[in-house]
Amino acid sequence: MNIVEDLSVEEKLTILTDAAKYDVACTSSGVDRKGEAGSIGNAAACGICHSFSADGRCVSLLKILYTNECIYDCKYCVNRCSNDTLRTSFTPEEICDLTIQFYRRNYIEGLFLSSGIRKNPTRTMEEIYVALYLLRHVHHFRGYIHVKAIPGADPQVIEMVGMLADRMSMNLELPTADGLRALAPNKTRKTILTPMRQIQQGIYADRTEGGYRLGMQGSLREDLLTGDLQLLESQPVKGPCTAPLVDVEEHLRHVLSNYQTDRTTSLNRFTGEHPRFVPAGQSTQMIVGATGENDFQMLRVAEALYQKFDLKRVFYSAYIALNEDNLLPAVGTKPPLLREHRLYQADWLMRFYGFQAGELLSEERPHFNVYLDPKCEWALRNLEQFPVEINCADYRMLLRVPGIGVKSAGRIIAARKTGRLTFEGLRRIGVVLKRAHYFITCNGRMMYQTKIDEDYITRRLLEVDRRKNWELDYHVTFRQLSLFDDNMPLAESRDY
Repeated sequence: MNIVEDLSVEEKLTILTDAAKYDVACTSSGVDRKGEAGSIGNAAACGICHSFSADGRCVSLLKILYTNECIYDCKYCVNRCSNDTLRTSFTPEEICDLTIQFYRRNYIEGLFLSSGIRKNPTRTMEEIYVALYLLRHVHHFRGYIHVKAIPGADPQVIEMVGMLADRMSMNLELPTADGLRALAPNKTRKTILTPMRQIQQGIYADRTEGGYRLGMQGSLREDLLTGDLQLLESQPVKGPCTAPLVDVEEHLRHVLSNYQTDRTTSLNRFTGEHPRFVPAGQSTQMIVGATGENDFQMLRVAEALYQKFDLKRVFYSAYIALNEDNLLPAVGTKPPLLREHRLYQADWLMRFYGFQAGELLSEERPHFNVYLDPKCEWALRNLEQFPVEINCADYRMLLRVPGIGVKSAGRIIAARKTGRLTFEGLRRIGVVLKRAHYFITCNGRMMYQTKIDEDYITRRLLEVDRRKNWELDYHVTFRQLSLFDDNMPLAESRDY
């Protein structure tokens, strides 16, 4: 492993921002916290800036790895230990300086911090904790912080990091046991699901008991993990040692001795406030296209994660073929971006539109039509339920009409109290009639004389989406301003 210690901060930034672009976290903060005298920054529920990395992915700023050193050899990962690439690490002080300097220049509103694993998981999480402690308690930074937890780290350290971060995430990476064993032999079911359960229980305790109790990790119910999701088998996997190098308490007390603190004071989020544990919730990420799982399998796993672990988001990351391996797609294979897009749309339908994974796909139809919106695909398979009369359909049915979203469905319900709606009224409300008119009537009439036929409507909808699908499939995206690619063109974003 080619580790270089004497790089400048700018050189480290170039390496570790590029290495971080494959960790997906395009999301708003989910937490509100006002600034106060003597502190820096604040956090708003939708206040996190976004930028696009060089490959077009939307990332939260400042988005960096603590280190790209890694003792694991996950075959899909660009930072795997078997890759011959330049390795470096930030120090906790450098993380703080970068975050504060970027914030003062109005470049960012928060920090997204992920990491490879150097030495062992616990030691890496300890160093991340030190960086967060310095930000919160020495620099008094009140902005949003999202941290990736590391599988196999000591629960006590995860607890301590959770008291300083707004959101934590643990990457599931691969949804099935076969995929995990084949591509990530150093990770096990227990090392992934145990911290996810710990974070979930800590968040619940924090919200229901008036504040997080110190030492909560000691009450983790291992029995809750039994049978969870049936995603990964709990077989022991030989790999690098994950035990702490030294006692967690002793090591952290030594590292933080210059800042005159101990665990009790460090767990206080801010002076005068009771500690909060991961107030913005937790999320996870799954890789799309590295292994043979179908869309139905991925949706079922995501559905179970929402139901059993109360996740805020499941992120989907189209696999970018960068590593040579006979178990992976060949280098240069086009990332399945349209497939990723359809999974995000289906995920949205499950979270906000009342759909279940079994309604959208099945064992017999395990894949989405990548050229057709999942909601349209469902409607076309259930044409016997359409057209629906817009002036009498209930809220649940309105949400299932292509072209009608949560906001427009609410507006329709409100508008019907004062009069009967017309197509022009629907247009003003925000209904996308180029999709919806195939599936609705107003006052008993359709907008046009339309044949209620699956093939006919499918052809028309594909024509509507043809340009959009081409842009997604060939990675033609509109970009926002980036800190590191100042020559990128700026253009308005589009809603999909």
